[in-house]
Amino acid sequence: MLYTFYNQKESMDLRTAKTQLLQSVDLMYDLYLYLLLTFQEVRNASLSKMDDRANKLRPSFEDLNPNRKLVDNKIIERMIGSHTFQDLCQRRNVNWNSDEKQEIFRKLFIEIEKSEVYFEHMEALENDFSNAKNFLVQLFRSEIANSPLIYNFFEEEEIRWMDDIDLACSMVIKTIKMSTEEDDFDFLPLYKENDDEKDFITTLLKQTVALDQESEHLIDEMADNWELDRIAKMDVLLLKMAFAELQSFESIPTKVTINEYLEISKYYSTPKSNVFINGILDKSLKKLMQEKKVLKTGRGLKQ
Repeated sequence: MLYTFYNQKESMDLRTAKTQLLQSVDLMYDLYLYLLLTFQEVRNASLSKMDDRANKLRPSFEDLNPNRKLVDNKIIERMIGSHTFQDLCQRRNVNWNSDEKQEIFRKLFIEIEKSEVYFEHMEALENDFSNAKNFLVQLFRSEIANSPLIYNFFEEEEIRWMDDIDLACSMVIKTIKMSTEEDDFDFLPLYKENDDEKDFITTLLKQTVALDQESEHLIDEMADNWELDRIAKMDVLLLKMAFAELQSFESIPTKVTINEYLEISKYYSTPKSNVFINGILDKSLKKLMQEKKVLKTGRGLKQ
C-alpha cells in the first residue's frame, strides 16, 4: 500500500491509503475462506466420481463399494455442518459454486487420485481422527496449495492475493492442526482477539508517511557514496518502514524489527538488498538511539 501511495501521491491521500489497506486485509481473509472450502469441494468431486462409477452399465464390486475415507473425513464433515462457518462464507459471498469453479475441482481430483499422499491414506488400515487430520494437512500442502489450477484462479480473481497466498495457506494448515476430536469445527478470525493488529498496520502506514523526509535524510546520510535515487525504490521503502517501526512501537524489540525487514527484503527486493538494508539499519539504529528517538519499554525489549 505504501508503494502505491508513494507512486500516486497526486491522486491518493493518506485516508484513502488507509481504507485500501484495510480492504486488502479483508480480502486476504476471503482468500483464507476460499482455501478452507477447497476441502469440501474435493470431497464433492470425490462423491461425484463415486456416483459416476456406481451408475456405469456394468459397475464392478469396487465401483459399488468405494473407499470412503476421504468423503467421511470427520474434519470436513464438521466444516460442512458448522452453521457459523457456512453462514460466514455465505455473507462474504465466498464459494466455488459456478460451473467454471467446479471444473477446477473435477480436474484437481483427477490429480489427487494419482498422488502418493492420497494412495497411502486410502490404503492405510488406520483411520482415527489423528490420521484423518494429518492426511488433510499433507493433502493441502502437496496437492491443493501447490495446484496450478487453484493458483491461476486466485491470480485472475484478485491480483493482490498473490502477496497473501503463503500466509493464507499457513492459516489453513493451522486451522486443520488445531482441530480436536471433541470440539466443533473452529476457524481463525480476521484479527486476533484482544490484539492490536489492526492498530499496528494503520499506525505503521501513518508513521512511515509522517517520518518520510526525516527517513530520507537518514538513508542519505548512512548510505555513504550512494545517492538516494540510485538505491532500489523497494529498499528505500523498507528502510522507511523499519525506521517508523523502530521509533513508533515501544513494545517491539529492535532485533525483532530488523530481522523482520531483512526477511521481507528477501521477497520484495533484490538479491543483494538483504546485506545493504542490514548495514543501513545497523548504523541508523545507533544514531537514532543516541538521539533518544528509539525508546523501548519493558524487560528484555531494549535489544
